[in-house]
Amino acid sequence: MAADSTLLLSLVEEFVSGLQDSKAKETATCVKDGQFTILQLVEALGLSLTSSQPHTRARGVQLLSDVLHDCYGGLTEREVEVLIAFFENRLKDHYVITPPVLQGLRALTKSTVLPPGSAVSMLRSLFQDVHVQVILTKTCVFLFNVSAELKGLGADFVFGFVQSMDGERDPRNLLLAFQIAKSIVRRGYDLGKFTEELFEVTSCYFPIDFSPPPNDPHGITREELIQMLRDALTGTPRFAEFLLPLIIEKLDSDVLSAKLDSLQTLIAGVSQYEHKDVAEFLEGLWASLRREVFQTSSEKIESAGLAALTALTSCLSRSVLHSDSEDSLSTFLDLVLKDCKHHLCEPDLKLVWPSAKLLQAACSASNRASHIITDAVMPSLVEQYNSRAQVKDSVFLAFRPSLCSMVFSALTETDSSLQITATSVLTSLAQQTGLLLDSDVELAVDHLTRLLLTEEDDKVRSALLSSSILPIILCFYFSVYPFFKCTHTNAHYLHRGQVRHVAPPCSYSSPVLSRFLRYLLYILVQMSDCFSLSELVLRCIYLSTIRTFFMGFVRFPLGMFHVVRLAGQTALRAVSLFLDGDVSFLPDNSFPSNIQLLKQGDSWSQSQMVCLLLGCVCSLPRIVNDLMAELEEMSCTCSHPLSYTSAAKCFAGLVNKRALGDCLDSLIQRTMERVCGELDSASSSVRTQAFTLMIWVAKALLLRYHPLFTTLTDKLFSLLDDADLGPAAADGFRLLMSESTDILNRGCHADVRIMYRQRFFSENSAKLVQGFNAAPQEKKPNYLKALSNIVNKLPKQVQVTELPALLSLLLEALSCPDQGVQLSTLSCLEPVLVDPPPALIQQLEALVSRLLALTSSPVMSVRIASLRCIHAISCFPEHEVLPFRTRVLRALARPLDDRKRLVRRGAVRARAEW
Repeated sequence: MAADSTLLLSLVEEFVSGLQDSKAKETATCVKDGQFTILQLVEALGLSLTSSQPHTRARGVQLLSDVLHDCYGGLTEREVEVLIAFFENRLKDHYVITPPVLQGLRALTKSTVLPPGSAVSMLRSLFQDVHVQVILTKTCVFLFNVSAELKGLGADFVFGFVQSMDGERDPRNLLLAFQIAKSIVRRGYDLGKFTEELFEVTSCYFPIDFSPPPNDPHGITREELIQMLRDALTGTPRFAEFLLPLIIEKLDSDVLSAKLDSLQTLIAGVSQYEHKDVAEFLEGLWASLRREVFQTSSEKIESAGLAALTALTSCLSRSVLHSDSEDSLSTFLDLVLKDCKHHLCEPDLKLVWPSAKLLQAACSASNRASHIITDAVMPSLVEQYNSRAQVKDSVFLAFRPSLCSMVFSALTETDSSLQITATSVLTSLAQQTGLLLDSDVELAVDHLTRLLLTEEDDKVRSALLSSSILPIILCFYFSVYPFFKCTHTNAHYLHRGQVRHVAPPCSYSSPVLSRFLRYLLYILVQMSDCFSLSELVLRCIYLSTIRTFFMGFVRFPLGMFHVVRLAGQTALRAVSLFLDGDVSFLPDNSFPSNIQLLKQGDSWSQSQMVCLLLGCVCSLPRIVNDLMAELEEMSCTCSHPLSYTSAAKCFAGLVNKRALGDCLDSLIQRTMERVCGELDSASSSVRTQAFTLMIWVAKALLLRYHPLFTTLTDKLFSLLDDADLGPAAADGFRLLMSESTDILNRGCHADVRIMYRQRFFSENSAKLVQGFNAAPQEKKPNYLKALSNIVNKLPKQVQVTELPALLSLLLEALSCPDQGVQLSTLSCLEPVLVDPPPALIQQLEALVSRLLALTSSPVMSVRIASLRCIHAISCFPEHEVLPFRTRVLRALARPLDDRKRLVRRGAVRARAEW
C-alpha cells in the first residue's frame, strides 16, 4: 500500500506541477486496476485543491475530471453524490477552475447510479454560479438530454435557459440552444410567464444570415441553423401570436433569402396551429402572400408563397364549426376571391395567371375550400369560354407573306449589313410558334445554306456562325424534312453552344444529319483563315457539342445503331481527310486533292485543324491506329503551340486506348528515344514540343498503370534541374495529377484505373525528397512546386496521412517565391491543422513565422488562405500557442486594414480566436 500511495502522489505531482497531461491516463488506469480509489485520489489532491494559486487548483480539478471521464462506471451512488457536491462547491471558485469542473460534472451525469434530484441540483448551481455563455449553454444541453427531472423545474428552468442564451453569437452554441428551445416547447415544459421571453431570445436570430467560413472545421451549415431555429419557433401554438406578426414583417424585406425562409417557416407553423391561432392575422398574411405572387421576381418565392397559401387554407379547413362561431375559412376565402376573381375576367392583363395560381393553391388545400372557390369562379369562366375567341393568333400572322418576302429579298442583296440584319429578323420569325409555313422554312434553309457556303464577306460569315442561326437550321430540318419522325417526349436542341431541354423532340435520319455535319466541317476548314485562334477553337467546341446532342439519342428506341454508325463514319472520314487528304465527302469543295492537314507547311491555320481530329478520334473506343506516325511528327516538328499540343494530346489519347503488347511497347520506346534525344540536346529548337509530347504520353500511361511509365517519370524528375524546362517540368506534375476534360477521361472511353494519384504519390514522393535535398539552391523551387502540385491533387484523407513526412518540404514551399506554390501548399496544410500531428506542433515556430509573412502577400488568395491557417492554429493546445499570442496579434493588425473585405474578415476571425 505504501508503494501505491507513493505512486499516486507521484502521478498527482507530475500532472499538477509538471504539466504532464499523459499522467491522467496512467492515473485512470491505476483506478481501474484497483491500485487506489477515486476517494484516495481526492485525498492525494488535497494540497493542490487548497493551494492559493488558482491555476494549481484548476490542474487538480482537471486531473480528477479526466480520471472520472474514464472511470465513472465504477462509482457507487454515494461516491457520485459526494463528488457532485464537491464540484458544485468548486463552481464558486475562481473562473479558471470552471471548465474542468463542468467537465467533471458531465462525466458524473453519465453514471448509471446518478442520485435522484442530482440533475436539478447541478442545473441550479450552473444558473447561479456560472456566467460564461459558451460553457453554460453546452452544459445545459448535456444535462437537458440526460435527465427528465428538469421538467419539474418548470418556468425556473425556462428563465435560467433564457438568461444563458441571451446574446449568444457562436454558431456552435446557437445550434445547441435552438435544440434546447425546440425540446422545451415540444416536450410540454411549463413556460409560465416566460413564454414571450423564450420566443424573443430565440426569434431575434430569425431569419438566419450565417455563412460558414471556408473549410469550417466544425461543419455547421446555414441550413442546419435554419431548420433547428424553425423547429423551435413553430414547435408550439403558444408562439403563434408572436411568430405570425414577425413573419409578416420579414416578408417586407428586400432580401430574397429572408422572404423564402419566412414563407417556409409559415408553412411549418400553420401545420401545427388551429384556426383560432391564426384568425387575428389573416388579413395581414393574405396581403403579404398576394404581394409575393403578384409582384414576384423569383420562381422560388412564388412557389413558396403558393405553398404557404395552401398550408394556411388547410389550417383553416381543419376548424370545427359551431353555431355561434365564425367560419374562418369562408372569411379568408372571401378575401382571396375579392382580390383574384375579377382578374379572371380580364385575360389580357398580366395578373390573370398569378390570380389563377392563387386560386388553384387555395382550392387544392381541402375539399371544402375547392367547393367554395369553384362555386364562385366557375360561372364566370364558363361565360368567358362561350363569349370569347378560342385561339389567339400571332400578331405577325397577317404580315407573314410580306415579312418573309422582305427578309428573303434582303438575304440575296450584296450589302453585308442588310444580310446580317435579315438573318437576325429571320431568326426571330422562326422562333414565333406556328408563324412560318413549311414552304417558308424550306426557302429559309436554302438561303442560309447558300450564305454559309458561298458568302465571302468576313462580317457576314462571322455573324452567321456567332449567332443562333445554325441551331435554327437544325430545328428546320427536324420540323420540315420527312426523314424525321416524332418518337419520344424529350429531346435537346442547341442554343449558343449549350444543350437545353425542350419538347417536342424528333429522332433523326442519317442522310440529313450527315449532310448537316459535313456542312459544318466544311465551314470550319474553309473559314480557318478568317478567325482568331480562340474563335476557331470555339467552333470546334460547337461541333463537339452537336455530337453530344446526337449522342443523347442513344437511349431512344432505334437510335443506338444509327448513332454508333454515324460516330464511326465521322471518325473514319476525319482520319481519311487528315491522313489521305480525302475531301470527296465535303460538298462542292475546292480543296486540292492532295491536301495535307497534318503537315506543318506554310499555314499554321491549316495545321491547327488537328484539334478537330482530336475531338473525333479520341472520343471513341479503340478504332484508329493509322495516325500515330503523322501525329508524332507534327508533335515534334510543328512550331504552332495549338497544333503541336493538340497533336500530342491526340497521340496520347490513342496510346492510352491501344491494346497491350509488343506493338504498344515498341511504339512507346521509339517515341521516347526521339523525345529524349531532343530533350537532351540543349541546342534543339523543338525541346518544348518534345516535352509537351512526353508529358501527355506520360499521363496516358499513368492512367492505365503501364510499366513503361516509370521511364517517363525518371525523365520528368531529371528535367526539374533543367535551366530552361525546369519550371515547365514542375507544372507538368499538375497535368499528371489533374482531371482532363477533353481527352483521357472515362467519358472519352479512356483506360483510367482507380487510385492512380495515390499510387503515383507513394511510388515517387521519396524520389522528390531526394531530388530536393541534392538539388542546387536555385533549382529547389522547381521541386517545391512539383511537390505542391502533386499533394494538392491528392484526396484530403491521404493528405492528412502523408503530409507529416513531407512537413519540412512544405515549410520550405511556404517560403518559395512562386505564389501558386504558396497557395496550393496552404490549401494542403489547412486540413492537417484541424487535428495537428506531433511533428507539426514541433515545427510551430517555423510554421507561424512563415504564415505571418504570407499575410502581407501581394496576392489576395494567399493572404486569405494564410489567415485561415492562422485561425486554425489558435485551436492548438493552449500551452503550445500561448507563446505566440502577442506576436500573432501584432502581425494581424496589418490585414485588419487590408483594402479587400474578404481579407479583413479573415483577419477579424483569426484575431478573435487568438
